[in-house]
Amino acid sequence: MRLRNVKGSREAIADSEFTINDFKEYAGKWNELFENNNPIRIEIGMGKGKFITELAKNNPDVNYIGIEKYSSVLIRAIEKRRELDIDNLLFIRMDAVEIEEAFGVGEVDRIYLNFSDPWPKDRHAKRRLTSRQFFERYDKILKKDGIVEFKTDNRPLFDFSLEEIPETNFKIDNHTFDLHGDKDAKIFEGNVMTEYEEKFVSIGNKICKLIASRRI
Repeated sequence: MRLRNVKGSREAIADSEFTINDFKEYAGKWNELFENNNPIRIEIGMGKGKFITELAKNNPDVNYIGIEKYSSVLIRAIEKRRELDIDNLLFIRMDAVEIEEAFGVGEVDRIYLNFSDPWPKDRHAKRRLTSRQFFERYDKILKKDGIVEFKTDNRPLFDFSLEEIPETNFKIDNHTFDLHGDKDAKIFEGNVMTEYEEKFVSIGNKICKLIASRRI
């Protein structure tokens, strides 16, 4: 995916009141920053932020943190955030490999992965956000009953995820190969579409989704 550079975006992100630059200092202390004890949920690779922004607006009793490494798309989410009268949404610009440094043990209630980079070459498998290497990271920051939700239109990546996750400390609780075709199913309840999801659904692409939790 080639992203158009947005001049001055990195500086604007760093200066934004909604961006946490010194995120490592807040590991284990995010509830202090939000000034409440509400659950903390994160989206890794949030893009322009449509998904997590909608969640934050609809669930004021949950704290949300959007994580994105590309300044050119994160700046769009920040621009939208300025227009909202909410206090439960913050952003971090970082690479997902640093996730363990940003959160304390058992601090996160839920992780959302939406239309992640498929990293199609086999030698790059460990970079996929549903790889066993990343689930080892999630295992450390998620609460005991925390869950991971993953959506994609990339069937090879989804198939990889279905095979990879059971090799970790997690199990797959539910999955579908056609989320919008299964609208009557429980897995579709409360679905919020991302920018990519809206685009792919409009052209007839099937959306896959899975929900994973720790083994008991």
